[in-house]
Amino acid sequence: MLVMVLPALLFVLITWQVVSDGPLLTVDERVSGALVHPDRFSGALSDLGEVQVAVPLLALAVAFSAWRGRAAGADRWWFPPAAAAVAMALVPAFVVPLKEWTARHGTPVVPPATGYYPSGHTATAAVAYGAAALLLLPWLRSAAARRAAVAGCGVLVLAVSFGLVRRGWHWPLDVVASWCLATVLLVGLRRAVSRSSRRTSAGTPSRRSGPS
Repeated sequence: MLVMVLPALLFVLITWQVVSDGPLLTVDERVSGALVHPDRFSGALSDLGEVQVAVPLLALAVAFSAWRGRAAGADRWWFPPAAAAVAMALVPAFVVPLKEWTARHGTPVVPPATGYYPSGHTATAAVAYGAAALLLLPWLRSAAARRAAVAGCGVLVLAVSFGLVRRGWHWPLDVVASWCLATVLLVGLRRAVSRSSRRTSAGTPSRRSGPS
């Protein structure tokens, strides 16, 4: 429970600071000023959070999970990929209204505008890569492969986050808030998939579970 409650509370705290122009924003701006150094490399890293990059990778994981689950004869083979797709769809459903409501301005290195909180690129990357890893884990045979999948997901999300802050596309708190939001969505996804798997294993055996 804490793994969902704590990120949710932190998200609420950061959002409150943003809408009330609280003292935490002063710290945020100082950290940003120390980290910002626009260059091509940081821009390339931030591009890994583009919808056109992250979502197709998730789509491949969704297709693979559905194919493997159906081939294995799982009764609810469709549920994990469908739940992952729903989690991804919830990202813009949450992020877009929050951007309009908070209307946070960008860093000094971007053109004057609002709608920078929370970071859509960070949330997209975290949920897309995280959900892809969760879908692949049950089908990876070795512990090393599972660790590699989780580590790869973490590296991609951190790369996007670093690129966004380093390039100046987002304030650090924009990124941290999206981490919190993505954590809640991914934990919810993991629990939903886990419960579905338990119901399947406790229910009617698969038609393909007999001798071949």
